[in-house]
Amino acid sequence: MDAVTESFNSKSLALQAQKKILSKMATKAVANMLIDDTSSEILDELYKVTRDYTSDKKEAHKVLKDLIKIALKIGILYRNNQFNQDEVEVVDKFKKKLNQAAMTAVSFYEVEFTFDRNVLAELLTECKDLLHILIERHLTPKSHGRIDHVFRLFADVEFLSELYNPVGVYKEYLQKICEGINKLLDEGII
Repeated sequence: MDAVTESFNSKSLALQAQKKILSKMATKAVANMLIDDTSSEILDELYKVTRDYTSDKKEAHKVLKDLIKIALKIGILYRNNQFNQDEVEVVDKFKKKLNQAAMTAVSFYEVEFTFDRNVLAELLTECKDLLHILIERHLTPKSHGRIDHVFRLFADVEFLSELYNPVGVYKEYLQKICEGINKLLDEGII
């Protein structure tokens, strides 16, 4: 047996292929096939608010595409048991932090005059930092850039202030986003 044959690992090759395919196919249609209906509806509303906030359809599409790519790639890594024990602990911390951010986002929406843009921005930034730690061994610098791109907008205090403005233009989007998040919380998904 030569060195090439000995180093072949079909599981590793399959994982690389899955990640590569996702890189090429992270579209709304693919997301709808792989993501539950409620998450898809939240993503649709996030696209609309991003499009309107940035006044740029291409940028909104890119932000959501980056979000979908990262979520699906991490999902593939997780389902294929690619994370070591330390990384599994980071996954658990991320899940808890995401749950806290989701509950905070909904609470700020449901209870008038409680919104604190700095609190929500900090929770989202902590989620971003945990994602960077999680993917360090597995994904490329381009994936790190995607994470930064997504959170540069969604954890931005000005964006959050506009989104949560009770008389603002994004009120309807926020309502649908929070209803979806609430449903995911109730179902134990986040």
